[in-house]
Amino acid sequence: MATAVEPLYVYNEEGGHKKISVPPPDTLEGWIVVLGSFVVLMLVIGTTNSFGVYLQEYKLEVFPTVSSSTISWIGSLQFSIMCLFGIGVGILTERIDTRIVVAIGCIITGTSLLVASACNTITGLILTQGLLYGIGGSCIMTPAVSMPSQWMKKYRAIATGFAVSGGSIGGLWMSFSTRAMVSNIGWKWSLRINGLIIIVVGCVASLLLRSRLKVSHSERLIDFSSLKNVRFVLLFFASLFSCGGYFMPYYFMPSYAVVALGRSTNWGANISSILNAGSIAGRLLVGFSADFIGPLNALIISTIMSTIAVLMMWLPCKSLGVMIGSAMVFGFFSGSLVSLVPVVTANLFGIKRLPSILGLLLISYMIGTLVSSPVGGALLEKYGNGVNFTWLIVYNGIFFCLAIVTQLILRILLARKLCYKI
Repeated sequence: MATAVEPLYVYNEEGGHKKISVPPPDTLEGWIVVLGSFVVLMLVIGTTNSFGVYLQEYKLEVFPTVSSSTISWIGSLQFSIMCLFGIGVGILTERIDTRIVVAIGCIITGTSLLVASACNTITGLILTQGLLYGIGGSCIMTPAVSMPSQWMKKYRAIATGFAVSGGSIGGLWMSFSTRAMVSNIGWKWSLRINGLIIIVVGCVASLLLRSRLKVSHSERLIDFSSLKNVRFVLLFFASLFSCGGYFMPYYFMPSYAVVALGRSTNWGANISSILNAGSIAGRLLVGFSADFIGPLNALIISTIMSTIAVLMMWLPCKSLGVMIGSAMVFGFFSGSLVSLVPVVTANLFGIKRLPSILGLLLISYMIGTLVSSPVGGALLEKYGNGVNFTWLIVYNGIFFCLAIVTQLILRILLARKLCYKI
C-alpha cells in the first residue's frame, strides 16, 4: 500500500496553479480516518436518530399536556443547529486541527445531556437537549461527514456511506438501550449515561480524525463563488426538500405504531430500530452501488424509493406488517439521502474547500428540518387530534416529491444521457 505523498494541484488566487504534496488517497491511513468518523457519528447522530424514544416518553408520561409539535422541537433543533453552525465549523476544520474541533464538540454535546437530565420543564429540554446539543454536534458532524471524501477517491461513496452508517448503527442500539434505561432507571439517568458515553468515547475517537488538506490563511474564509453556481443552487434545494422529508418518519413512525395501531410502547422502539437497521444496510449497499452508477444517480433512485415508502406504504397503513415493511424500505433508501450528498458535493466542487462548501450546503438541511417535523407535529395535533397521521404523512411526501423534481433538473443539466455515470 502506498505511503508516499502525492502531488495535488490546487488553484492559486494570484493566478495559475500551485503544486502541494499531500498523503495519497485510498490508503490505510484514510480508512482509519473513516473509522473515526464512523464512531463519532454513531454517537452524535445515533442519539438524534433515537430521539423518537424520548419523544414518546415525554408525550405519554412526562409532559402529556404538551403538544407533539412542541416536543418535536427538541429533535428538530438538534439537527438544525448542527447545520446552522456547520459553515463556521467548516472554516475551523480547514484551518485548525480537526481533532481539536471534534473533541470540543464531544464535550459540549455530552455536557448538554447531563444538564438536560436536571431539567423539569419542556423549555429547559429544548434549550439543553435541543439547542446546546446541536451546537456541540455541529463541531462533530461537519468534519466527520467531510473527511472521508478528502481521504478517498476510488472508494469515496462506500467510505462515506460506511462513516455515515455509524449514525444508523448508533440509532439502532441506542433505541433499544434508551428504551430499556427509560423503563428501568428513568429518562433522566438515561440522558446522563448517554452524555458520559459521548464525552469519553467521542474524545478518544476524535484522535483519529486528521485532515488531509489544509487551507492557507491567505485564502478566503468562505468560497461564496459556489452560491453563483446553478449546480450548487439546485443541490441546495434538493437537499432542503429531501432533509425536510427525512426526519418525520424517524420521529413519528414509532408514535404511529403505538397511537394509531394500538401497539405497546416497546413496538415504538422496535420501529425506530427497524428504521435504523435498514439505514445501515442502505448506506453501505447504496454507497457501494454509487461508486459504479454514480452518486447522483443513486441519490435520485433512493429519493424515489423513499417517496414510495411514505406515500404508498405508510399513508394507507392499517396493520403492523405494513408498518414494518414501510420502515424497512424507508430506512434502507433514506439513509443514502444523507451519505451521498457529501460525495455528490465533492464530485461537483472538489475536495480542497469541501468542509466550508458542505457547511454552506448544510444550511439547507437546517431549513428543511425546521419546516418539517414541527409543522408535521402541528398538523397531527390540529387536523388529526394527535391520533390521525394522514396530513402529516402527506406533508412528508410533498417534500420528497419536490426533492425528486429538483434532483432530476440537476441531473439533466449535468448530463442528458440516461446511462451516464454521474
